[in-house]
Amino acid sequence: MSKSNDSFGKTVGVVLGLCLVCSLVVSGTAVALKPQQLQNKLQDKQKYILEAAGIEVEGGDIATTYNKYIEPRLVNFGSGDYVDGVDPVLYDQRKAARAPETSTKPANDIASISRRANDGVLYLVKGENGDVETVILPIHGYGLWSTMYGFLALESDLNTIQALVYYEQGETPGLGAEVENPKWKAKWPEKVAFDKAGNVAIKVVKGGAKVGDIHGVDGLAGATLTSNGVTNSLVFWLGAEGYGNFIAKARNGGLNNG
Repeated sequence: MSKSNDSFGKTVGVVLGLCLVCSLVVSGTAVALKPQQLQNKLQDKQKYILEAAGIEVEGGDIATTYNKYIEPRLVNFGSGDYVDGVDPVLYDQRKAARAPETSTKPANDIASISRRANDGVLYLVKGENGDVETVILPIHGYGLWSTMYGFLALESDLNTIQALVYYEQGETPGLGAEVENPKWKAKWPEKVAFDKAGNVAIKVVKGGAKVGDIHGVDGLAGATLTSNGVTNSLVFWLGAEGYGNFIAKARNGGLNNG
């Protein structure tokens, strides 16, 4: 007499077998799609870098446009010198910031980043003659709810702001998240990052910047802490613990001689 197919043991076996097959399918799919996911992530980042550079994507081809105009370089924050021997495309700055041997705890962590990688990537935007026209500095810092990641584009004088583009943040929709609003981003071009004494002077002003204030940008309505986070991020990354040493050297003729 054959055993019933409705036994508890067989039911459990079928369920476990089905779970195993599903797990293998999901895992296999995730592995297979990972290269495409990484490519999409890279292309998304390149899109925002091009936006900060003020360059329109040519023929809908982000990668080709990016490779035509953008040169990523790695710099050491301590010396301000370019770092050779490491591919900046493959360099993972966030991972480096998590490892004690490749990062430093800031002395003045005004941006609330906890640790800063010893080396950082920047992006040189070159014109048709090969000269650097814009330098794009990745920045990040804490707002109200999240760490906000963006790109600050400086003109070749390394003082005049060309753009500030945030591409990753988790601030309050309709309030702090307005850092990605095109109307707010339009307030940044031609603002001046440093004062005549060389101090970081750019800031987001609660209640609105005064007319003619070359260092002030209107604050985000109802988002004081996010606005402060933007200011703190800029002060940190333009300062001595950020890209300050690179900026000082580049202003002395190093920008097109690296």
